Amino acid sequence: MGKGFFQVPIASCEPVQSFAPGSSEREATTAEYAKMMSEVIDIPMYIGSEEVRTNDLAAMTPPHQHQHVVGNYHKGNASHAKKAVEAALAAKEDWANMKWEHRASIFLKAADLLAGPFRARMNAATMVAQSKNVHQAEIDASCELIDFLRFNVQYMTDIFMEQPESSEGVWNRMEFRPLEGFIYAITPFNFTSIAANLCAAPALMGNTVVWKPSDAQVYSAQVIVDLFKAAGLPDGVINVIYGDPVEISNEVFASPDFAGLHFTGSTNVFKNLWKQIGNNIHNYKTYPRIVGETGGKDFIMVHKSAVAKEVATAIVRGSFEFQGQKCSASSRAYVPSNLWEEVKEYLVEDLKTIKMGAPDDLSNYVNAVIHEASFDKITSYIDAAKTDADAEIIAGGNYDKSVGYFIEPTIILAKTPRYTTMETELFGPVMTIYVYDENDFEATLDIVDSSSEYALTGAIFSQDRYAIALASEKLKNCAGNFYINDKPTGAVVSQQPFGGGRASGTNDKAGSFLNLLRWASPRTIKETFVTPTDYRYPFLG
Repeated sequence: MGKGFFQVPIASCEPVQSFAPGSSEREATTAEYAKMMSEVIDIPMYIGSEEVRTNDLAAMTPPHQHQHVVGNYHKGNASHAKKAVEAALAAKEDWANMKWEHRASIFLKAADLLAGPFRARMNAATMVAQSKNVHQAEIDASCELIDFLRFNVQYMTDIFMEQPESSEGVWNRMEFRPLEGFIYAITPFNFTSIAANLCAAPALMGNTVVWKPSDAQVYSAQVIVDLFKAAGLPDGVINVIYGDPVEISNEVFASPDFAGLHFTGSTNVFKNLWKQIGNNIHNYKTYPRIVGETGGKDFIMVHKSAVAKEVATAIVRGSFEFQGQKCSASSRAYVPSNLWEEVKEYLVEDLKTIKMGAPDDLSNYVNAVIHEASFDKITSYIDAAKTDADAEIIAGGNYDKSVGYFIEPTIILAKTPRYTTMETELFGPVMTIYVYDENDFEATLDIVDSSSEYALTGAIFSQDRYAIALASEKLKNCAGNFYINDKPTGAVVSQQPFGGGRASGTNDKAGSFLNLLRWASPRTIKETFVTPTDYRYPFLG
């Protein structure tokens, strides 16, 4: 068999298409969207080589038109979870023994397919299923996923090339094995790219996976399945199961071969899963790897030297893109008294121009929140702010769920820095602002650091480098991704590896080699060329 050291294609970030009027990508995506909205599709589970259908069906409805059914998916139970685990273990040996370059080729092909024939379909599915406008769908479902797939291959080879030193007469080597067992991937509704990466990254490193997508993302998850199948991913490498998350997780965690959890979702769910894994630790063959990215209460801290228009633009973009349904979305801001009136004027002016509606109208900046439970939670906080003495709504505050789950971009002015929406993650289009005395900058930094359990993203706006340096130091533990004079969203694979600490997760940085290392088990090999034959060391002389 031929051998060789292989250089993988050099990865670069996928360019974002403009979708300008008359562009081919605009026409292709809107046509695909219309086609999807006119059909009712059937989505099975994928366990080994089987497409599994049950009598337990769940309807899929777009958040912006919740009475319109675009498909049904088949829900499983504990027995299906057990079969998915068995299928992952059955496929493991062949997949783990496949040479790395062939695994890489599958995911590189998936990236090229997504950049080409799958692009309009993936974007349109994300628009339908998650109510993203076309730009948000493009940067997530296409560009970021393409970047994950390409850069992960490059990072994998970088890891393999990191080798120990060898001494005279000895050759030291390091190999990176897949984990012993299978990986369980639990993925969120809000990013199609994250859903794909959480199962693809461990698979690239030679692991097999049981994947439980969010119930609200099944529609676009099916496109991910089709993409991976078209790229040549063998059956059983990624097994897809839907259904009650507690029932499925109980079965998965009961397996002694459970080797790792790759999770993005709520903080409370992640903590409960961690506890469950800990309670089962004596049953497992290995110590499972636990990787999670969870919630955020992301901040914009403004210094008195900042430019008001820049701050207002960052708040609008950082808080209201994709209806604030990003772990990184800014939802609390601290604005100095000398800038507040100007910042407020720009904010109110901008929000008056924002259109809200279904994503097939590409002039809509804001679409619907994901489902009724989310709608009800967010609007309850808005209603409370309307009557609370410590709060004032200065923009937005209206909502309507008669057709879709629509909530206006809303700005709450808090009279105290510990007001509930300054500390509670709402995951919706609500920004709360506290105006502080312009001369209390350092004390306000302490409030930013101490008033949230989360530590995902944050930003400092200032034209004063001493203020930037001070904020960077004092806020070093409350944001895993920190931005200077920019909104705290929009991390790009290879440029800003993403993740945070505290209650925001394990900070294993998706989009970097750090994440891939979690799905590999290193083995050190020492080979001695001339083996000693006398036990006596010279000191015994």
